[in-house]
Amino acid sequence: VQLQASGGGLVQAGGSLRLSCAASGRTFSTASITWFRQAPGKEREFVAGTDWSGGRIVYADFVKGRFTTFRDNAKNTVYLQMKDLEPEDTAVYYCAARNSVALSIAILTNPAMYIYWGQGTLVTVSS
Repeated sequence: VQLQASGGGLVQAGGSLRLSCAASGRTFSTASITWFRQAPGKEREFVAGTDWSGGRIVYADFVKGRFTTFRDNAKNTVYLQMKDLEPEDTAVYYCAARNSVALSIAILTNPAMYIYWGQGTLVTVSS
């Protein structure tokens, strides 16, 4: 499995960006792709993903309604639409995937539970 993240860049506070994560190498559900981020000097943290039902999107509390993740199964691509960006959102954003559905919130949000990782895309938000 290969995950290719793209779409990062430099944006002013209050701006928007759309990240993409294209999956290739095998056929699997894009619902198993989850977004994480890692800010300088901080641990990697969960951003957004789909729960085990395949229908409910789970977001980290800090998203506060500003981010939306959606997928295009025909393109095997998952997107993270971000708006109202804040300097605190500055981080490398990663997409990750598992071989199986995460059956709990604890698994869904734990980066150690993921096998496949994209290379990350840097988002820098200036104040």
